[in-house]
Amino acid sequence: MINPAQENELLQQAADALRSADTLLIGAGAGAGVDSGLPDFRGPEGFWRAYPAFQGRRFAEISNPHWFRADPEMAWGFFGHRLKLYRDTVPHPGFQLLSQLLHRCPQPGFVFTSNVDGQFTKAGFDPLRIVEQHGSIHFLQCFNGCSQKTWAADDIHPDVDLARVRLRSPLPGCPDCGSVARPNILMFGDDGWNEARWSEQAQRYHNWLNQMRGLRIVAIELGAGTAIPTVRHECERVAETVIRINPRDHQVPRHGIPIAMGALDALQRLHQLVFPEAPAGSSGQA
Repeated sequence: MINPAQENELLQQAADALRSADTLLIGAGAGAGVDSGLPDFRGPEGFWRAYPAFQGRRFAEISNPHWFRADPEMAWGFFGHRLKLYRDTVPHPGFQLLSQLLHRCPQPGFVFTSNVDGQFTKAGFDPLRIVEQHGSIHFLQCFNGCSQKTWAADDIHPDVDLARVRLRSPLPGCPDCGSVARPNILMFGDDGWNEARWSEQAQRYHNWLNQMRGLRIVAIELGAGTAIPTVRHECERVAETVIRINPRDHQVPRHGIPIAMGALDALQRLHQLVFPEAPAGSSGQA
């Protein structure tokens, strides 16, 4: 348990690390968006609160490409609702505070996220400096894999019966072969994910890492859990210092600073320490 005095000391250490950073790696898991009102699917209870119709079933069971063949109306009921939810969600003010921390560094930074919600792009971050490790729900691909094409989901407006989590409107289709389209995201048990869009992002990310070689990279990690620790491992691998912001899973390696707080609260506190002359809610450009 971290007491208030320890918390203040850790926040000061984190602020010192941010001030001395040459560049930032922003690592984001599901907890990064909770302050925007997005649901937390951590554990079955969180999933069932969001989708009562799936009581007794697990997120990994539903977020599975199997359903696009076995029951595409259910699959698109689930993903169609999430697509609308993410479109309607306004990124919380912490994203702009994060942007300011990013832009005070001498070198440009990068975002590494396991989230498929597109919130960083919506908040104004440069899409060429984001790698979406599990893809994005805002892009589609052919379920049958007729090509390596992906396309924006802008024209898809699913009408979902949320009580049953089923699609009422026509199924989205592939413009080339006419078969069912699916979100271009990596699901559980997924051997059909089209990696083409992600590969381009990943190449830009690796180019950035090469450019930053020898410089002091500090990672701000937001709400990345341990069940699928991709973001945690990447931040630990790349950064000289990892600022791990997580109210529950805040255990850190030796080069880490644990901040046992939610994303928005922690970013407001860090912003006040790094920019003591500016109000915490001031806006910045991403």
